[in-house]
Amino acid sequence: MLPSQPIALLDLADEHAPYQAELDAAWQATVQEAAFIQGPAVKQFAAELGAHLGSAHVVPCANGTDALTLALMSLNLPAGTEVIVPAFTYVATLEAAALLGLRPVLVDVLPDTFNIDPAAVRAALTARTGAVVAVHLFGQCADLEELTTICHAADVAIIEDNAQALGATFTFANGRTMHAGTVGEIGTTSFFPSKNLGCLGDGGALLTRDAARAQLLHQLANHGQSQKYHHQRIGLNSRLDTLQAALLRVKLRHLPAAQAARQAVAARYDVALSGIPGLHIPARDPRSTHVFHQYTLRIEGNGRRDALQQHLKQHGVPSAIYYPLPVHQQPAYEYLGYRAGQFPVAEQLCRQVLSLPVHPGLTVAQQEYVTEFLGAFFAV
Repeated sequence: MLPSQPIALLDLADEHAPYQAELDAAWQATVQEAAFIQGPAVKQFAAELGAHLGSAHVVPCANGTDALTLALMSLNLPAGTEVIVPAFTYVATLEAAALLGLRPVLVDVLPDTFNIDPAAVRAALTARTGAVVAVHLFGQCADLEELTTICHAADVAIIEDNAQALGATFTFANGRTMHAGTVGEIGTTSFFPSKNLGCLGDGGALLTRDAARAQLLHQLANHGQSQKYHHQRIGLNSRLDTLQAALLRVKLRHLPAAQAARQAVAARYDVALSGIPGLHIPARDPRSTHVFHQYTLRIEGNGRRDALQQHLKQHGVPSAIYYPLPVHQQPAYEYLGYRAGQFPVAEQLCRQVLSLPVHPGLTVAQQEYVTEFLGAFFAV
């Protein structure tokens, strides 16, 4: 029986309901204060997020794509420098490099975690490599142990694209645990509304443990200036609005509870869906926590994923495909010269992945309905 409340892939109104009064108060206070650009809430949010992430420096900006662009700008790489990126990712990872005249170099990903394959990174390194972008996909860290070893030996910078894994941690072999986004030279994140920590519009941030780099990033995000009308560098106009910062301060306080709720939803899916032939639940790297921006299945069989998605839709269950086409097959990036079949894991994942509702407000009854019809599909 369909639950009384329709199932949503993401239900922000439901997620906000327990602290809606706090959001309203923050909004009203900011409107009354009328400091809409670089108001006090921006610095306050940056300090609070930095503390949440283990004393990182946080540089707010306009969105996650700007964050990636600013991160690469801060490295001062010559035009044509190679930037290694995963072939299974959102297009912004390549877009930032391409816009700066850098050359994205694609490598395949691991078939279990979907994250960038360190062995492929090692094989792709050349004298022209300037950076590796490690995307922490769907809420789980890439192999930061191996990536840092490879990149430090090659004197190549690591940029962590942490838009989907804010709050995740990675534990190294020496026992040290660090937050995703704070391991490489620079981390980036997005506050797009659907993210685990999302604002009510657009926003982003850069993360670093290097105070000098944080100062440089502040300059680059503010027209290349540290003092008004004195421009040391060519920069961007990329700011987090005060209103969004004020709302993010509220949401940051509730982030641990929201992440725990997502993890509980994922654990229930694991129990219900484990052992079904042809269906693979998300793999876990034991060194990384998983904050489940997405709960992404892999469905074996030619056309089977699309048939399952249609089956779920017919029964009122939403789902999504992240991502339906690998980046090397996007028309915008044909100039890179890659061909079909060159990244077999990424291409296979684009045919097999399916993400289920995993938001904090998903009820047990709703989830049981989802898993009932999933199971029925595979029982046929």
